[in-house]
Amino acid sequence: MLRCTPFPLLDGSCAEAMTFYHEGLGGELTLTELGGTPMKDMFPPKKHKRLIHANLKSGNIEISATDGMADPEYEPKQGDPYAIFVIGAGHEELKAVFNKLAKGAKKDRFQDLHDMPFGTYGQSCDRYGVHWIFKGDKKE
Repeated sequence: MLRCTPFPLLDGSCAEAMTFYHEGLGGELTLTELGGTPMKDMFPPKKHKRLIHANLKSGNIEISATDGMADPEYEPKQGDPYAIFVIGAGHEELKAVFNKLAKGAKKDRFQDLHDMPFGTYGQSCDRYGVHWIFKGDKKE
């Protein structure tokens, strides 16, 4: 079953913000730095300490977030700080929805589903300018 959760796109303040939310909400906080992932070689070393994925789970509350990673042209801008975050357990279910929503997506903002240390991950910016980020269990 798919579900959606808030996904703030922060600019270098992701760890600080998510730690603050953790202090207020409690629960379990997971922070993954870009430098600890296979994607690190795609980015300059100055971005390796940024968070590629942060997740806070506290009861029925879940918030995920990231720092800006891409070319400065695509850094989060005020008014563009959120994405729709789709979470699914089954890879096939997630892939089917990902493929449908990626039709007509902007090619320069597209990452097909792939394994990361925190699970399967992919993203796109649809033809309407809406950012979609997908996460699921690793493909078995």
